Amino acid sequence: MTTIVVYVEHASGKAKRASLECLGAAHATGADVIAAVSGEGADALAAGLGANGASKVVVLAGGAEYSADATAAGLAATVKEHGAKAFLAAATTSGKDLVPRVAAHTDSVPFTDCIAFEAAGDAFQVKRPWLAGKCIATLTSTSPVLCASTRLNVFSPVETGGSAEVSQMAAAAEPLARVTAIEAKSGGKLDVKEAPVVVSGGRGLKESGNFKLIEDLAAAFGNAAVGASRAVVDEGWRPHSEQVGQTGKTVSPQLYIAVAISGAIQHLAGMRTSKVIVAINKDADAPIFKVADYGIVGDAFEIVPALTEAVASLKAQNA
Repeated sequence: MTTIVVYVEHASGKAKRASLECLGAAHATGADVIAAVSGEGADALAAGLGANGASKVVVLAGGAEYSADATAAGLAATVKEHGAKAFLAAATTSGKDLVPRVAAHTDSVPFTDCIAFEAAGDAFQVKRPWLAGKCIATLTSTSPVLCASTRLNVFSPVETGGSAEVSQMAAAAEPLARVTAIEAKSGGKLDVKEAPVVVSGGRGLKESGNFKLIEDLAAAFGNAAVGASRAVVDEGWRPHSEQVGQTGKTVSPQLYIAVAISGAIQHLAGMRTSKVIVAINKDADAPIFKVADYGIVGDAFEIVPALTEAVASLKAQNA
């Protein structure tokens, strides 16, 4: 049976949802899936990954301090030892760092931010946006191993209820660099890349203070993150961490609400793969309506408060 190795990130004793989505993508192909974990708490997490589609779990040695180069060497060694035909990681900050490193170790070409992953005979193929999302490319690799990162919120985790064999992998290389400390962001806000709902605002809101309309709507959903267009971030109204677009973050939430955003190609490149897109803009000819599933032509200062009230009321009824 063909084998796929998936790198699973974890925090606070739990696997990250993005990595579980990646496991789900691999499991859906029918291949034998090996999950690889590293870092402090990896041993406790390992056995439980059998319930998420892994048939085997490899715990990479390396201690509590994370090292990208040592982890990549361990992942490449795992791929080679098990004769895997593919290596996957979620397109998180760590995943985007590891995939090209593993590709270098396995003499492969890395495919990034993939939105489909499927078996193609004895090999695999992926789909990913090209040219700022104007087209979708279907790609295969002539390398022995296909190395790819998967876009967040595109694939679904699986719950198989199974168990997994756990083994240890000795350190494949001495670390060249280590992460000695992490300054976590404060406030516990949802990241736009991981949130199931994203509410974004644009320059049509006129001033930074009016972003309270966006914040209130996001708060009404309860599981939404606040996003922003590049123009808004350039004006200093919102931090770069909220920017959605080609030079910001790429998102694929279940619901994306674009408020007072005209829809420049730079912005569309970062959100057009969202499951459902709702656009609110007073300009009926705004480009955003070309990609929207639902469009409201009107004044955001009237529509958004009414929408916030309706969402809050519906949430209260279902509480």
